[in-house]
Amino acid sequence: MSIDPETIAEPCVLANSAHQQGTVLLRLLTWLSPAFPLGTFSYSHGLETAISEGICHDMGSVGDWIEHLVTMGSAKSDAILLAHAWRIGSSDMNALIELNDLALALSASKERHVEISQQGMAFFKASAAWPTRLQEQIRQAEPDAIALPIIMGATAKEHGIDLGTILPASLHAFASNLISVAMRLVPLGQSDGLKLQARLEAAILASADDAAAADLEDLGSSCFHSDIAAMRHETLYTRIFRS
Repeated sequence: MSIDPETIAEPCVLANSAHQQGTVLLRLLTWLSPAFPLGTFSYSHGLETAISEGICHDMGSVGDWIEHLVTMGSAKSDAILLAHAWRIGSSDMNALIELNDLALALSASKERHVEISQQGMAFFKASAAWPTRLQEQIRQAEPDAIALPIIMGATAKEHGIDLGTILPASLHAFASNLISVAMRLVPLGQSDGLKLQARLEAAILASADDAAAADLEDLGSSCFHSDIAAMRHETLYTRIFRS
């Protein structure tokens, strides 16, 4: 499918006026809204296993689990990948595809691969409501799968969303989804959910700053229990979530 040149968003121009800033803010809020059709709500990133096994059983243990993912786990690595994808944007499709292959290869389990790739493809399809040259280039490249942080980072660059905004916003969306999982399964009340949101603010901002300055050599995770929980989820007797 080709894109009408007159409808393509101007790429790689960071918002510098109040109107432009308002426009990109609305787009970012839409993309990270639970209503945006990514299916994020159906994934627990292994947290369902941790809750089932009693590892995460209250607000404190859930908060520790999510904070570790954000600061030294898979969410941190995704943020680093997003930052590198943002820098590439649509300027070098070969480099972006190589980065995408790396992101997919870092998935520690089958369910993690499904989680990151299906959400990535969903983001690619849904964001077509705002056409860009990047989408046309990806269609021509025909990758087998697209990792969510790669398409999110590159798309944000195309729409003029600065790195200092998309990084904490994406980490906040990740943490918010896991808090929602815990509210349903632990269960936690709304007040506890809000307390977790407040608790995680500093960790999210610090991780976003680190990711913005990180090299690809900084990719990695110390949250092995989370990876194992994701693997064990495949054989969990009763499952509500897909991961």
